[in-house]
Formats: sequence, structure tokens, C-alpha cells
Amino acid sequence: MTDKQQHWETVYRTKAPDAVSWYRPHLDTSLALIERAAPDRGAAVLDVGGGASTLVDDLLERGYRDLSVLDISAAALHVARERLGEAADTVTWLAADLLDAPLQEARYDLWHDRAVFHFLTEAEQRAHYLQQLTRALKPGGHAVLATFGPQGPLKCSGLDTVRYDAGELARALGDGFTLLDSTLEFHATPFDTTQQFVYALFRRTSADTMGDTR
Repeated sequence: MTDKQQHWETVYRTKAPDAVSWYRPHLDTSLALIERAAPDRGAAVLDVGGGASTLVDDLLERGYRDLSVLDISAAALHVARERLGEAADTVTWLAADLLDAPLQEARYDLWHDRAVFHFLTEAEQRAHYLQQLTRALKPGGHAVLATFGPQGPLKCSGLDTVRYDAGELARALGDGFTLLDSTLEFHATPFDTTQQFVYALFRRTSADTMGDTR
């Protein structure tokens, strides 16, 4: 088990799902962007770093039928599976490090990431992320990325983070992705603090151009 995996396993084994700073009962902004970008309920959706999030519950409730959730923590995925009960059998669960997970090429219509990308503080990590995103997302598919915004925290769960605005995210993804929309959200944590997030919706237009991963 890598140090990174051990870190997140410890987080999810020692804290309740609603006792982490990123917890929201429902990811309303994500849901709105997903439904806008992929209205077809047969669309293949991948939630990276989905953990114990209720996003998968709400997508199932809205009729989405091809859902995959990837997280480095098996403990986090176990929480979500237990919560869903029998409905969990309709979801593909991937316990893996996103940066080297064996993702199927051009498998997904929509890629969702809330709070993974901002933990990638090294250029090499961001390059691997972009390779995975470009590999797994169909041409013409969409990506919803949510990271800490310009006024967001510089640390989370004891780890350093990188803050972005929508333009910086667009530059990070490069010319192969077109920024369609963005919004800022002030997330109220369970600890009565506030975190600024930026949500950005992209369409994949090319597989050939790497972003600025400096």
C-alpha cells in the first residue's frame, strides 16, 4: 500500500462520511452540470475520487444506468456500497489510484472530478491525470472539474493543494478541451467554515494537445 493510499484509507476508516470538510448531502452544482452535459440517461459517467459521496445515489435516482465510481480508498467505496444496498450492484466500483488506473480507452461520455485535481501539486502528477482523462473520455465527451478556487484553502486533510480559477483550469487541460462554463461556489463545511470551489465544464475536442502542467 502506497503512502497516498494509506493516507486516504485512514481518513475514511477513522472519520464518519459527514465529518470530512468536503462533505455535502447532495452535490447540486455537479448534478446540474452533469445533467446539462449528458442528458441521456444511458451516458457512461465516471466519478473520479468519488469516495463516499452521494453523487452516485442521486444519479441513480435520476435514472442514469452506466455509472462508475473510482477512488484510491476501498474503505470509502465500501461506505457508498453499503449505503446503496442492492442498487450498488448496478454500479462499477474501481478501487485504484487514478493516475495509474487501467481505464478503458474512450469508455466514458462524462468525467466528474470534485476535489481530486487540486491535490496534484506536481507537474508530473498533472500530466498523468491529463493522460488518463484524455484516454478514458470519448471525443466530444464532457468533463466536470471542481477544485479549490482562488480564495480556497492551501491545505486539506493535511495535504497541500493548488488553487485555480476557470482560466487556469482551462490552461491546465490544454487545447484538447474547450471551457464551456464555470461558476464559483462557497461550500459550507461541517465545521462551520467556508471553502471556495470553482466548477468548470469542458468538452473534449482533441486528444493531441497536452495542457500546461507546469
